[in-house]
Amino acid sequence: MTTRRDEKQEAKRLVVLGSTGSIGTNTLDIVSRFPEKFRVVGLAAGNNWELLLQQALRFRPEAVSILGEREAALLRDRLPSDVRVLSGRDGLIETAVLESDLVVSAVVGAAGLMPTLQAIRAGRNIALANKETLVMAGALVMTEARKRGVVILPVDSEHNAIFQCMMGHARSEVCRILLTASGGPFRNTPAEDMRRLGPEQALAHPTWNMGPKVTIDSSTLMNKGLEAIEAKWFFDLPMDAIDVHIHPQSIVHSMVEYCDGSVVAHLSLPDMRIPIAFAVAYPERLPLDLPKLNLFDVGTLTFEKPDLERFPCLRLAVEAGRAGGTLPAVLNAANETAVSLFLQSKIGYLDIPVIIQETMERHDSTEETNLEDILEADRWARDTAFGLANVKEF
Repeated sequence: MTTRRDEKQEAKRLVVLGSTGSIGTNTLDIVSRFPEKFRVVGLAAGNNWELLLQQALRFRPEAVSILGEREAALLRDRLPSDVRVLSGRDGLIETAVLESDLVVSAVVGAAGLMPTLQAIRAGRNIALANKETLVMAGALVMTEARKRGVVILPVDSEHNAIFQCMMGHARSEVCRILLTASGGPFRNTPAEDMRRLGPEQALAHPTWNMGPKVTIDSSTLMNKGLEAIEAKWFFDLPMDAIDVHIHPQSIVHSMVEYCDGSVVAHLSLPDMRIPIAFAVAYPERLPLDLPKLNLFDVGTLTFEKPDLERFPCLRLAVEAGRAGGTLPAVLNAANETAVSLFLQSKIGYLDIPVIIQETMERHDSTEETNLEDILEADRWARDTAFGLANVKEF
């Protein structure tokens, strides 16, 4: 007999934070393919009100949120009255805690921490694409999730791959995680040429289609450093058990080595809809009508050790992950500041790691961290990094 409760649960209620970004739009693509399985109840975006409007008209959520009040007014004029329009950071948090079965957290940068944390405190399960949440506040976030019985599912292709490779295995049997990275567009660029790189070259990623900040992070390998810290918290492993492997083909999305020497790998074509679908539909797998992996066409899979001299951002991230405390939050804030300045052509490409390292060296890390300490470290690091960029002759 089907109960009223069963009927209500037939379609999984989703909130998508960062709905107009790469992860958000791909999530909604999955939803549109399986309308009987998902119901969008909340959408949140940064500034792209035109795309948010299109999404809201298509999926008719209960509420939408956008940062600017002017953009919110434009949405109110164009949306049906039964769609609530919220704005600002408070609106983002209000959207995050809507009654739902799963919150897809895909806001870019440190801005994703508070709505994700508040959603966890409200008892919402999370599909996490915002790596900064665990980089900045991994211990706090995982403690809150355990306390409230919240499930956090990884969306990033690497962590999603690791999660799948560990299914059915005891955590105590895991020896090492082999975290793969494409190597970005400058893997073979001569060091002297990297001094002259501008935003246009750095935004041309050879494999993945991502937003500007994540694309720059991928080119510096900071993205992989942040993912290593994230993996530490996701899978409860020390930093020394997480090894980065450069894998230019982006077919092996990560591997897990077990205590008996076995290595389990996850392979697929590089399409973010695959890990997104697994996260939002978990524990079910959806029949995606996407191109299938043909290893005969791929031919060769290669792996290289990362060059930490050429890509010091990865080294700095690993150091921050080992140190813990507030240092990862400082690393992240300094990186966000430096990347923003680079995208505005105010500093050079090789100045990014210099600013991050000097900011880290000036910070007195706090061992036991609460949310206030983390947010203060974030604010301090942004001010410090911005000041360093202004006083140096970049």
